[in-house]
Amino acid sequence: MSALKVAFETPDNPANASPPGKPPIDFVHLSGQTMGNKSLEIEVLQLFARQARQTMAEINDADADACGQSAHRLKGAALAVGAMRVARAATAIEQRPADWTLRAALGAAVLEAELFILRLCR
Repeated sequence: MSALKVAFETPDNPANASPPGKPPIDFVHLSGQTMGNKSLEIEVLQLFARQARQTMAEINDADADACGQSAHRLKGAALAVGAMRVARAATAIEQRPADWTLRAALGAAVLEAELFILRLCR
């Protein structure tokens, strides 16, 4: 029951810009993707967190064209797991890949999702 309670709490993150009470992962969407298999949900979320971190490193080192391509990949992964804030931030970078402000916003969204996933998996 503790994991379920944690799933719907927002991680302790002072820079958290998300709406209060709304987790960075849409569990209804994720459940539909995994047919309700909770262990698969955790596995998919952990894979997403690793991929998101790796993609952020690519984005930070990339020129505008490569940045847009990496953001597109990240958007697809985020949509698959229900990380909608990450997906929206990645979409913004696809449209304006040279904008470093958008890259920072994507980094914050990824960090928020990653912290939430780590807390969920404890």
